[in-house]
Amino acid sequence: MTSQLNPYISFNGDAREALEFYKDVLGGELTMHTFGEYGDKSAPEADRIMHGTLQSELGYTLMAADTPPGMPHNPGDNITISLSGDDADTLRDYWAKLSGGGTVGVPLEMQMWGDEFGQCTDRFGINWMVNITGSAA
Repeated sequence: MTSQLNPYISFNGDAREALEFYKDVLGGELTMHTFGEYGDKSAPEADRIMHGTLQSELGYTLMAADTPPGMPHNPGDNITISLSGDDADTLRDYWAKLSGGGTVGVPLEMQMWGDEFGQCTDRFGINWMVNITGSAA
């Protein structure tokens, strides 16, 4: 098995909803395991996500979990996820879904370096960058 680098996002009780949203955006296979599966099934956090993995059809892997009780949660301030490549239609579709209901910091448009680029924060407080290589906007 080769090494992989995967973004891992911590949520404050809405990891299931967020992962399902990202599955709607990126497609693929989503697996989720709860704290209750690996511990006290009657605990208040038993239904929260202990670990979730989304593996998209294009090979993207996104991991996430709900922050365990007693640990601090600081949404969005420690991660940005970058989607880039030359599949303009797919990337524009991702952009539309991710920025919908969120905040656009940089509109998806042609930049001085010759690519189409945008930055947004989705409705869960996660920062995203989309870069379409050599795009003709």
